[in-house]
Amino acid sequence: MPVTDMMPTAAKLAAAAGLGMVGWIASDMIRPLMPSDTSFGWFNHVNLVLGFLCGWVVIGKRVGRGWAEAFSAGLTGTGALVVWGLFAQSFNEMLKRSLDRRYDDPIEGVTAVFELAVEFGSYLLNGPLIGFLCVGGILTGLVAEWVARRWS
Repeated sequence: MPVTDMMPTAAKLAAAAGLGMVGWIASDMIRPLMPSDTSFGWFNHVNLVLGFLCGWVVIGKRVGRGWAEAFSAGLTGTGALVVWGLFAQSFNEMLKRSLDRRYDDPIEGVTAVFELAVEFGSYLLNGPLIGFLCVGGILTGLVAEWVARRWS
């Protein structure tokens, strides 16, 4: 990877801010879909940071190459946000359960992460949420492309 890929740019910042906002708003949309006894804690904040990182790394590196690439990068960034969000939240839940001694050995805890990710992923199968994530990711990619063209 060229050294210039690691340099901060306005396009990376725009992509990070946009996908961070998508992560925060999507977190608010997910709350009513979860069971009523769910304790969310830092849920929005974790997804905001994950959105910021995915925007910076995934979308920010891929903009400046054309509108179609930006469209694709936005969807890819959103997909990365969902995958990392599912992993982070399921890993956190597994840690909570392991502190309650619900697992007999470490392998059981590791497999529980994937089981929890599938369970949490089933809550995400909601039309308005999926639509928002897709449109938010696409708009983030297109805005980052516009910023890359404007300030490069």
